[in-house]
Amino acid sequence: MKPTILVTNDDGINSPGLHALTKALRSLGNVYIIAPDREKSAAGHSVTFHHPLRAEKLNERMIQVDGTPTDCVMYGILHFLKTKPSLVASGINKGPNLGDDITYSGTVSAAIEGILHGIPSFAISVAAYAKPQFDSAARFAKIIARMLLEKTLPSETLLNINVPSIPYETIKGIEITKQGKRIYRDSIIEKTDPRGRHYYWIGGEEPTYKEEPGTDFYAIAQNKISITPVHLDLTNYPAIATIKKWKIKLK
Repeated sequence: MKPTILVTNDDGINSPGLHALTKALRSLGNVYIIAPDREKSAAGHSVTFHHPLRAEKLNERMIQVDGTPTDCVMYGILHFLKTKPSLVASGINKGPNLGDDITYSGTVSAAIEGILHGIPSFAISVAAYAKPQFDSAARFAKIIARMLLEKTLPSETLLNINVPSIPYETIKGIEITKQGKRIYRDSIIEKTDPRGRHYYWIGGEEPTYKEEPGTDFYAIAQNKISITPVHLDLTNYPAIATIKKWKIKLK
């Protein structure tokens, strides 16, 4: 019996990256697409609570949902799919998800939701916004999906994968990396609408990163594929001993 694979993203149902990923995985199992009906980039791990979700079936294996990537995974697992999927694949994102980006990423958060349901999951992104080459990422997605269907990830762990936007034959290798450090240069831009009311855009200069060997940023800079194991337990264990020494009291 073929495994069931749930595919989603945060770029929306019409994203070329989503369809490149779907096409790559079809030979591995029964692929179902459940994705937002529009772009939901930087949605993080948000869930829709304050209004009902609308889901529209585009065909027997493609559903668009007017919610977040996390909503899509929950809808697929808890309602639409008759059996629990064997794999959740999120992407292919247009643009990288490196370093601290993962805290904002709807792509990565969809994979997080898969892990919360005990399903092997990965997020995959192509490291370019302008004219991204999805073919290389799709080709590698098939390799990693096959491995996840055969092997067992450590508990509560997903894979965050970033692929250089270059021809597959020119990729320099694969690195198992740690999360790097993004340097954001955000600002809030205040404007005034025609009625005299203030509104705000979150903007700023292009973010940079801390250059450090062994990180996801460094691997991409070397034209290598970065695979970062991401664990759901965010506890800073060394900090526990430090904070215990503060001897915090109720009064």
